Amino acid sequence: MADNAPVLKAVVPAAGLGTRFLPATKATPKEMLPVVDKPAIQYVVEEAVDAGLQDVLMVTGRSKRSIEDHFDRAYELEEALRAKGDAERLGAVQESSDLAIMHYVRQGEPRGLGHAVHCARQHVGNEPFAVLLGDDMIDARDKLLQRMIEVRNRYGGSVVALMEVEPDQVSAYGCAAIEATDEDDVVRISDLVEKPSPDEAPSNWIIIGRYVCDPAVFDVLEKTPPGRGGEIQLTDALRTLADMPADQGGTVYGVKFRGRRYDTGNKLEYLRTVVQFAAERPDLGPEFVPWLREFVREYDAAGGVDGPGGA
Repeated sequence: MADNAPVLKAVVPAAGLGTRFLPATKATPKEMLPVVDKPAIQYVVEEAVDAGLQDVLMVTGRSKRSIEDHFDRAYELEEALRAKGDAERLGAVQESSDLAIMHYVRQGEPRGLGHAVHCARQHVGNEPFAVLLGDDMIDARDKLLQRMIEVRNRYGGSVVALMEVEPDQVSAYGCAAIEATDEDDVVRISDLVEKPSPDEAPSNWIIIGRYVCDPAVFDVLEKTPPGRGGEIQLTDALRTLADMPADQGGTVYGVKFRGRRYDTGNKLEYLRTVVQFAAERPDLGPEFVPWLREFVREYDAAGGVDGPGGA
C-alpha cells in the first residue's frame, strides 16, 4: 500500500567541480553557465516549482556562492533598473529570487551523488522528496516530474526516470532491469547497475537525473560503501531499496520517459541545448534560425574550415 505522504521538497545536488568545462568553470559554477540568458540551474528549479515543489534545497560546495546570489535579491541592480524604467529586465531579475523558498547546505567534499543526497537528510526529515540533477534539463512541455510524483502517490516506494538508449551508451549511466506493470509507462525495478559495459547491462533503459525518493533512502545511504569511482552511489542505495519490503520504504519503480531531455553536462550537448533553446525562442528564433542556416551553408561550402577555436 502506498505511503500517502505528499512530495513537497526538492533536492538539487550542485557541488560538482565541473572539470569538463574548464577553464570556464575555474571560478564559475558549471550550473551557472547560461542557456541563452538564464543559467541552467534556474531551468531545473523552475521544473521543480512547476511540479508543485516550492521548497528547494541546493547541495553546494566551495566556489558555488554565485548560485546563492543568483536566487537572492539584488537590490542595487533592481533599483537601477527601476530608475531606468526597464520593467522587462527588472522582471527577469526578480523572477529568480521569487521562484521558490531556497535553502542551502554544503557538501564538504565530493564523495558522490549518494553522499550529496544524504547531506539533505536534516532538511528533508521523514518525508518523500524529489532529486533533480542540474546537468539534466527536461523540456517544460514534458511533465516528467509530475508523472513521477503521481506514480509515487499510487505505488509508494521510490521512483526513477528512465530513457531508452543505444547499447553503446549504457556504460555512461546507471542501468535498470525492469518488470512490466499494468501501466505502459511504469515498470518495477528489479536491479540497478552503475555504468555497466554493454554486454553486462540488464537492459537499454538508463536512469536520467530525476528521482522521487522514499526517506528510507537516508538509512540505506548511511550504510552504503563507496562504489564505482570510489564514490557513494545513489544507484547502489536504490538497488538495496529495490529488494526491501514496501512497509520499510522499499521497492523502486521507473517511469519510461520518451520526451525531450537536454544534457548540459558535456560541451557538445551543452552547445546543442543552447542552439535548440535559441531556435525556439520567439524573440530570437526568427533571426537566429536563418542566420544558422546560412552559416551552415557557408561552412559546408568552405569544406569545414577551422573557426576561431581551430588549429
